[in-house]
Amino acid sequence: MKSVLWSNTPKVIPRIFGGIGNQLFIYAAARRLALVNNAELVLDNVSGFVHDYNYQRHYQLDHFHIPCRKTTAAERMEPFSRMRRYVKRHLNRYRSFEQSFYIQQQGRDFEPRLLQVKPQGTVYLEGYWQSEKYFKDVENIIRQELKIQSPTDDANLSMAVRIRTHIAVAVHVRFFDDGISNASRDYYKRAINRMEQIVPDAHYFLFSDRPKVARELIALPERRITSVEHNQGDEMAYADLWLMTLCQHFIIANSTFSWWGAWLSDQNGKQVVAPGFKLNDPRGTTGWNFSGQLPTCWYQV
Repeated sequence: MKSVLWSNTPKVIPRIFGGIGNQLFIYAAARRLALVNNAELVLDNVSGFVHDYNYQRHYQLDHFHIPCRKTTAAERMEPFSRMRRYVKRHLNRYRSFEQSFYIQQQGRDFEPRLLQVKPQGTVYLEGYWQSEKYFKDVENIIRQELKIQSPTDDANLSMAVRIRTHIAVAVHVRFFDDGISNASRDYYKRAINRMEQIVPDAHYFLFSDRPKVARELIALPERRITSVEHNQGDEMAYADLWLMTLCQHFIIANSTFSWWGAWLSDQNGKQVVAPGFKLNDPRGTTGWNFSGQLPTCWYQV
């Protein structure tokens, strides 16, 4: 058996970082690049977190059915990995995007050139890649591999039963570090009005990193909303994501977390409402401002 370090098979090595939503986008884009090129996908689950002193994020892809191995220290370019990454990025300035051996995303818009890359040897991938267009042609595989391993504790299993016994709408409210919601009260008012036209008898399940403050943004009577508050901290984010996927319909924030909650749901006839406003729009703070981020079938208000 050949050593993984000496195989002739091309390799795609994405640098995984950020919260669980960003990690899923990075994985899905890299997985597609590897699949269509018969390359091995190797996940760097270390370098994107070791210096994350501000947010203290954790690698969370072990909660999914992912068939790929993780990098060795050598594949992470250790020791002196930060310096060696800098050198690789600099050297790639003299190569075309498609021929780069260290591909770094420029901006946030959908980058169609990534779909044309043909890895030769080892290709490192760094970026957010926040569009289903990066993996739409292998969607069925991505959906199978990103099935969430369900939590087993009583609190989550009980909440799952509650969600399944209602016409359930997941509502996600995300806050910036300064405590301001990244979508306004007016957005949630418009989104709920839209959802009420579709499913007037729905029950709303509220997901947020600050549930008590988020509740003030949702103009619904107490009997029609349940605040999901028991999964605290970054390490339990997968459990909230799992609960969200059990819902039938979605009101998402400008957040990759609720994007994936809606996308991973396999409910027939699901309706997804998303922020449609742009930066500096008087209707809100910030919406999905980059091209290709929202599936065309999702409704924007």
